[in-house]
Amino acid sequence: MRKPLVVALCALAFAGAGVTPAVAAAPSPTGADTTTDAAPTTLTDVVNGVVGTAADTLSGLTAPREGAVSFAGTVSLSNCSGSVVRMPGSADDDPALVLTNGHCLESGFPAPGQVLVDRASSRTFGLLNSSGSKVATLRADRLVYATMTDTDAAIYRLNTTYARIRSAYGIDALPLSGTRPAAGTSISVVSGYWKRVYNCSVDGFAYRMKEGNWTWKDSVRYTSACDTIGGTSGSPVVDGATGQVVAVNNTGNEDGERCTVNNPCEVDENGQVTVRQGINYAQQTYLFPACFGVDNTLDLNASGCAVPKP
Repeated sequence: MRKPLVVALCALAFAGAGVTPAVAAAPSPTGADTTTDAAPTTLTDVVNGVVGTAADTLSGLTAPREGAVSFAGTVSLSNCSGSVVRMPGSADDDPALVLTNGHCLESGFPAPGQVLVDRASSRTFGLLNSSGSKVATLRADRLVYATMTDTDAAIYRLNTTYARIRSAYGIDALPLSGTRPAAGTSISVVSGYWKRVYNCSVDGFAYRMKEGNWTWKDSVRYTSACDTIGGTSGSPVVDGATGQVVAVNNTGNEDGERCTVNNPCEVDENGQVTVRQGINYAQQTYLFPACFGVDNTLDLNASGCAVPKP
């Protein structure tokens, strides 16, 4: 799972010297993040803030090219990336939704087989404009859905609507596609945490992908150009032709290990295991639109809703 790496000594050195790091941090070991939205109270919290500042500075170096997919509608979390998304049937006055990974929950990783539905939340998200600048802090009022079983996704409901966000900040939500992407599709992985865009193509799909105790189905495999790092977890994967979100970025094989945490493996229909060191992955999101109805209400019993249920 792609989580931000905090290297306290280096980060504090950067802060003290006023030096901006030349490159983004490397992927981190996986661990449950318990960061809250309160002011920093520990050394780790302070360092996290410094790393976030460095990420903001990097945005000038990694902003998307003119005409390319932009940061508008993406968000930064305390530990991950995400995006404000709109279902095909969403209305302007519906409460807006934020998509990220299940492993990005502030409460830690859901256990295998666990599905969380309709939980109270007051999590905040930094809303970015097209150039990657933070223009607002959005707040959730519910965790609508989250799991790391079959997929790795979490959807929060905000305490504001799409129309209010557009009126106040001139930013539209990213449309969530209800169609499965195809191999060869040109895509962009847009990280609100690092303010960085990765451009590549869908290389193919993993029938099953195993990482530690978790198993995911029909995962998107990127071509090597999308060399995502820690902090890109939860980034929307945007179809370059349509501008629609087709997946949510979640992991990659760092060390060439077999099916371990931070080293997912692919398993085919015959049980054959393949390890692809340095290759990164996302979880498809086309199943979610069928599960949301009027007022962006989740209905896991709706016709066509095939996501994991509690």
